[in-house]
Amino acid sequence: MPLASTHEPIDFTTATSGLDGHHNFELAGVNDHCLRIAVFEGEYRWHRHPDSDELFVVVEGRLEIDLDEGTIVLGPGQAYLVGADVRHRTRAPERTVNLCFERRTAQTVFDD
Repeated sequence: MPLASTHEPIDFTTATSGLDGHHNFELAGVNDHCLRIAVFEGEYRWHRHPDSDELFVVVEGRLEIDLDEGTIVLGPGQAYLVGADVRHRTRAPERTVNLCFERRTAQTVFDD
């Protein structure tokens, strides 16, 4: 899906309609950061972003964020900030749609 222009609204339902499996793509740029949307079910690999915080906002479904200290569980309308260089992985026991705000040039280091 192409990035949104400044002259049109971003519709999360339209952007994710008909998507199953794992999809993660950029919706819009905000200065040196981006708004990404992900649709997935299952789990993602353990990783960290040494130079960028990562903010997750759940739109639909249930997102579990595993940290070394425990698990954060989010539902629609909830958000959680993972600080820079914090090891984490995301899991979704059902089809989940979440937004992610992060630095566009964020580096990802896999820890598995």
